[in-house]
Amino acid sequence: MNKAKKKKTAGLIVEIILYAVMLVQMLYAFFGNIPHEILGVIFFAALLCHVVMKRWWFKSVFRNLSKKAPERIAADVIILLLILNGAFLAASGIGVSRFLFPKAVFLQNPELHRVLATSMLTLAVLHGGSSMYIHAKKKKLTVLLALIFAVGAAAIGLFLVPYLDRHFKKVSIDYEEAVVGVRLPYEELSDTAAVCFTRVGNTDFEENVDAVSGASLMLASGKLTGNAGLLADMIHDIAGCPVKQITLSGQKYPSSYADTVTAGGRELRTQARPEIEPVDIASYDRIILVYPLWWGTIPMPVASFLESNDFSGKTIYLVATQGSSGFGSSLQDVKKLAGGAEVVEALSIYCDDVPKARETLYEWLRSLSGKTP
Repeated sequence: MNKAKKKKTAGLIVEIILYAVMLVQMLYAFFGNIPHEILGVIFFAALLCHVVMKRWWFKSVFRNLSKKAPERIAADVIILLLILNGAFLAASGIGVSRFLFPKAVFLQNPELHRVLATSMLTLAVLHGGSSMYIHAKKKKLTVLLALIFAVGAAAIGLFLVPYLDRHFKKVSIDYEEAVVGVRLPYEELSDTAAVCFTRVGNTDFEENVDAVSGASLMLASGKLTGNAGLLADMIHDIAGCPVKQITLSGQKYPSSYADTVTAGGRELRTQARPEIEPVDIASYDRIILVYPLWWGTIPMPVASFLESNDFSGKTIYLVATQGSSGFGSSLQDVKKLAGGAEVVEALSIYCDDVPKARETLYEWLRSLSGKTP
C-alpha cells in the first residue's frame, strides 16, 4: 500500500471513529457518566487527528472565493460551523464533567452541552452529505438523503436522548453511604427546618415502576426514593433540621413520568393549587425549601404550601433539583407567593449529582451556621 492510500485509509478510520463515538455518546443513559467522559476525550482526540490530516483545507478555504462553486462554499461553511461548534462542545463538556474535570467552573450547563452535541452530530451528517454531493452523480437524491439524515440526527439529540434519559437510566445507590456522615451541632441551626416536595409520597406508583433519575427517582438500598427527598434526608443528617414533607391530601400524581409532566404543566398553566396536608413552620425562622424544578419553576403543591403559611420575617433558602440548570423562574415565583420572606438561591443540583451531593450540602450548611472552613 502506497503512502497516499495509507493516508486515505487512516483518514477513513478516524472518520468512522468520530461518527461511531458521536452515536454511542447519545446512548448516555445506558453507559453512565464515566464512560461518557472517557469517550468524549477519545472523540476530541480523533477530531484533532482529523483536523491535522485535513490541515490543507485551512490554506484553501478563503482562496479564490469568487471562483468557487456554490456547493464548495456551502461545504466550507459547514466545516467552519463544525469547528466552532466543536470548540464550544469541548468547553461545555469540561464544564459539566464530574469525573475527569471536576473543578471546572465554566459553562456548567448540561442542557447547553446536549444541544451542542446535537448540533455537532447534525453538522457532521451535513458535512458528510456535502462531501458526497460534490462527487455524486444523483445530486438531488444525495441532497434529499443528507437532509433526511440531518433531521434524524437532530431528532436523536433533541427527542430520543431525553426520552432514553427519562425512561431507561436506572439509578441504584447505598442509602447509608449517600446520606450518613460528618454532622454539624444541631443547636447552631435549631431555628431551621427543611421543607421538601418529592414525587415519592405524592404519586400512585405502580408496583413495577422503573426507578429512573430523569424522573426524579432512584433506588436507595432497594427503596424507591425521590431526589429531593434524599437531599432533605442529607440535610437532616448533617444539621439535625426537621424535615417536613409537602403531601397531597387530594388526588395523587400518576405513576408515569410523562403523565406527571403533563399534569404538572396543566397545573402551571391554570395556576392550580392542589390540596395539601398542613405544614407547620411557625416556630422556624429559616426554611430550606427542597423541590424538583418542574416546567422551569416550583411544582404547584409547593405554591400551595407557600400561600398557606405566613413567612413574615423568615428566610427561605431554595435547594432545587433539575435536569437542565439553574433555578428557572422559581426565585421570582417564590418571592411572589411567600410575602414578607427573604428568598435566597442556595443550591441548584443536577439530578445525576444528587447521590453525591452530601459534601456540597455540608459545606453550604456549615456556612449557614456561621462556621468557617
